[in-house]
Amino acid sequence: MNSSLKDKVAIITGSGRGVGKGVAKLMAQEGAKVVIVDPGVNVDGSGHDQSIAETVAAEINAEGGAAVACTESVVTMEGGEKIVQTAIDSFGKLDIVVTCAGILRDRMIFNMSEQEWDDVIAVHLKGTFTIVKHASILFRQQRSGRIITFSSQSGLVGNSGQANYGAAKSGIAGLTKVVAKDLGRYGVTANSIAPRATTRMISAIPDAANEIRARGGVEGLSDPDELNNLDPDDIAPFVAYLASDYAHNVNGQTFLVYGKDISLMSQPRPEASIYNPEGLWELSNLGLMAKNVLTKNISSSLDSAS
Repeated sequence: MNSSLKDKVAIITGSGRGVGKGVAKLMAQEGAKVVIVDPGVNVDGSGHDQSIAETVAAEINAEGGAAVACTESVVTMEGGEKIVQTAIDSFGKLDIVVTCAGILRDRMIFNMSEQEWDDVIAVHLKGTFTIVKHASILFRQQRSGRIITFSSQSGLVGNSGQANYGAAKSGIAGLTKVVAKDLGRYGVTANSIAPRATTRMISAIPDAANEIRARGGVEGLSDPDELNNLDPDDIAPFVAYLASDYAHNVNGQTFLVYGKDISLMSQPRPEASIYNPEGLWELSNLGLMAKNVLTKNISSSLDSAS
């Protein structure tokens, strides 16, 4: 067993399968005591199977690590508090939070129901908040802690048919930057990962949605053949790095992680500006200046991205 996370205690949500499971197992191998949080739901959020979390915890314990299972839901404040309390009750403290939990309800915006919107936002965005909020109280008091959230390219650049998922993931990226500013002064870091990996969530994207995207000339975020070769366990090493003392000075950043590649995503900043010295804009002047400066810049950006 390695020791880069020795004596650390980590909560990993959504760690019964996929990326989260890989993160939990690697962190345990690096010496951390881990709380496996997973209610064992289906990709769409339905069902419940407590054996999913229990099996992963048992595997880690059998390999000489230390793990406990927790099947609380992240979608309520009570659930988030109980998850954090599980770490305290089991291992006496908390050092690391990783929020991988998520569900998928892909639908084109004109077909999306309110329930499909609410459920995805609840698990991804609120589910990140419920854990981070309660963990942050401890982290502020102890003046240390690592928070690693999971965003997505769907939230950072958009993807057809994923209004709910993209909104939630964009919200997580924004939440993480704010948390980094709120807690950075207390020695706590917060960073976000946008992963690419072959998981059951990717497999669950309806063929119909992919066909609609193709007919509309919308290219997917990743080539299907590429996704088939991206092991979810490839995400774990960088998560462990962000959770370790090696990354004590990395805060408020978003990273694209897949395969053997890790990229730092650029921070949003002004790219082109127009200014009216007269004060209030007249539509005619605004239209002309926007056409000459802003739309030209937009067209240039689209050309370079194609």
